[in-house]
Amino acid sequence: MKLSGLAPMALRFQAIRSPLIRAMILREWWHQGVAINTFDRSFRRDPYPVLREIREKDPVHWMETARGWLITRYDDVSELLRDPRISADRTPTTVDAPWRRGSEIQGWIEHSLLGLDPPDHTRLRNLVNRAFTPRVVEQMRDRIETMADGLLDQVEARGEMDIIRDYAEPLPIQVIAELLGAPQEDHHRFAQWSAAMSGALDIAFYKKTIDDADRAVVEMREYFRPLLEARRREPREDLLTALVQAEEAGDRLSEDELYSFCIILLAAGHETTTNMIGNMFLALLRNPGELERVRRDPGLAPGAVEETLRYDPPPQATTRRALEDMQVGRRGIRAGDMLVLSFAAANRDPERFEDPDRFDTGREDNRHLAFGMGPHYCMGAPLARMEGQIALTRMLERFTRFGSIPGARPMRRNTGTVRALTSLPVRLDAG
Repeated sequence: MKLSGLAPMALRFQAIRSPLIRAMILREWWHQGVAINTFDRSFRRDPYPVLREIREKDPVHWMETARGWLITRYDDVSELLRDPRISADRTPTTVDAPWRRGSEIQGWIEHSLLGLDPPDHTRLRNLVNRAFTPRVVEQMRDRIETMADGLLDQVEARGEMDIIRDYAEPLPIQVIAELLGAPQEDHHRFAQWSAAMSGALDIAFYKKTIDDADRAVVEMREYFRPLLEARRREPREDLLTALVQAEEAGDRLSEDELYSFCIILLAAGHETTTNMIGNMFLALLRNPGELERVRRDPGLAPGAVEETLRYDPPPQATTRRALEDMQVGRRGIRAGDMLVLSFAAANRDPERFEDPDRFDTGREDNRHLAFGMGPHYCMGAPLARMEGQIALTRMLERFTRFGSIPGARPMRRNTGTVRALTSLPVRLDAG
């Protein structure tokens, strides 16, 4: 262990007000020679150099603040995502656990598709798959293109836009609202609920973070209650009706299961896609050669989406729990231990991807892990991909050039688990 790392570590502590957190990170560094401080603003701006160091020095690394093992190599993460000895159990062990335990948001996480294991997960996913089919997604293509065009119509005359506020955020909200048959005037509520729930996915230092997420869960249940009742009385051609009617071998989704999936679709479906679109445009702006490459060849738009998901994934990690003792790399994992599977680190593993820190829209064999793998693979992946491709191609067709506004900087959400921009101003030149 090199003591030269102590000075920069001390500087990073300045942003941490909690003596407990400072002590935990110092203990981690002292015992393992390397530590990860997810609360440091420089880490949140660019986590990849630190994750690279962890992957190289200690690829199965004990994180004191998460009370779990951080897994950073691609092969390890992909294998664990498919390993039946690993559970999706999301029982909290982080430092915010006192106010997370027993909360509405925690109860929803543990009993939703996100936190269930087979056979409960298999049963629920099979039922939802009967409603959320590839045909339902593909039927949305023309409407998504129309929505994207409408949003660009609103900014064209201004000559500038905030890609997040004017495009990346409203587009997925409109798509989800259309899928659910929800009134367009409720869009602003969707964004507020999603933001509150997203905040609770990180370590919540303040009880208010959990309280806000709890309130969002309760309000969403109450919001969907009359909508679901209306679909039972008067079925429509929308996803809510399909969910109400979904049946397999005489089994149907319960009331709580219906609410749970609607919340996932609204919160996760909107939030993740917004972040993906924002990260994609930022990566293209910072790699103008790749932006021009896609402009010349729109057939590379799917590659730009996939490369964004690899290069700067919106969900930086997911958690699992070991059901039995096992070996991961050179570490012995005990039954009950939490595993933090880092998509961000695995997606830049040089053992899996050539020149992994380069953004390459033409990258071949780009089997990233941003949507997970195995039984919990993201069922909304086809819809998110479609939205990202349409958002990019419509933007390139409408504007001959777009670029950063001098003096205007991209703004990021201050979180360690989600890569999310809150603002990305650009100037526009119409064709």
